[in-house]
Amino acid sequence: MAEPFKNSFNKSVVSGMARHFSKQWEGFDSNGFITDATTNLDSLELKARSDVITQTMYKYLPADFNKAGKIILGSLGTPLSDGISSGVIDKNGIAGWGIMPMANYVGIYGQDHFELSMELLKEMTKRLSSEFAIRYFILALPDKTLSILKKWSTDENYHVRRLVSEGSRPRLPWAMKLPIYIEDPTPVIELLERLKNDPSEYVRRSVANNLNDIAKDHPGLVANIAAKWINGASDELKKLIKHACRTLIKNGHKKTLEILGFKRAEVKNASLNVLTKDVVFGGYLEFTFNILSDSNKDQALIIDYIIHHQKNSGKTAPKVFKWKVTNLPANKLLSATKKHVIKKITTRKYYQGEHKVEIMVNGVSMGVNKFNLLIP
Repeated sequence: MAEPFKNSFNKSVVSGMARHFSKQWEGFDSNGFITDATTNLDSLELKARSDVITQTMYKYLPADFNKAGKIILGSLGTPLSDGISSGVIDKNGIAGWGIMPMANYVGIYGQDHFELSMELLKEMTKRLSSEFAIRYFILALPDKTLSILKKWSTDENYHVRRLVSEGSRPRLPWAMKLPIYIEDPTPVIELLERLKNDPSEYVRRSVANNLNDIAKDHPGLVANIAAKWINGASDELKKLIKHACRTLIKNGHKKTLEILGFKRAEVKNASLNVLTKDVVFGGYLEFTFNILSDSNKDQALIIDYIIHHQKNSGKTAPKVFKWKVTNLPANKLLSATKKHVIKKITTRKYYQGEHKVEIMVNGVSMGVNKFNLLIP
């Protein structure tokens, strides 16, 4: 069985941090730090564990942030060779998960020491990521931080360049939202323009994720960006654009679909047949879908399906699922069968009763049918 993710923070990590802090400052109380940072640690989830370590750093490091910052800087270990999985705490210093509470410390306590904090976050992101911590500065000092991010967008280290995009995501998971960029993403888009053709796929994927965040609040704006970027785009940029538009594609945003080459399908005789009219919870819904081309040209299709889940109120709530991207030959029939498992998940509560399945082709509904969900 895989080790729980939260165990990325454990006594070994805390002890490694203490060892390197004490090398930089003779007055550091290693035993006290380890004891306080690990008390009840096993009962906490990952982010809560990181927060406890950050608070313990504040207790045991010098109150003067300049002194504390120099200790942290001197404690940093070997930069990442690839993704975050290569980061460890070893004889060279701290890298990997130990960086997360350290960066958080800088974000919370370093806002009055901007230059030192930026130096720390730039070095830390080479050893894990500073994507959460940089947001404190975006919120408190947006213009100064934006100026730094523009400079970092051309840094030789791709982890630093990725921080520019990942740290400025308006709706970064697990992180504080950035209301100023949710309302007006123009400054972020300027950063993404600088990075869209970055040589690193790691950076380009972050650019795509950032645009996908923006699309949730400004779908038309991201569609326009996609239309602008796709002209003469390399294969790498086309891949970025498609990934950036995944929420718009899922939502059937017609302009986006057309930009990506998925125009309204010329089809006829669409039929949706539910094979399992009664689905027992834990089992699967099975359905078939048939569609006949009404065109003498091949057509690119995105086929999704929507499950309209029964709610406690008696109403239904739709959830879109990706099915397939395919080519429909001229005047040919397409037949497909799908099995959709309905089982317990943490993000949804299921209710017994009538549900519906709906097929979407290039953003247009092609049929709806009913089934009953039975919960023993």
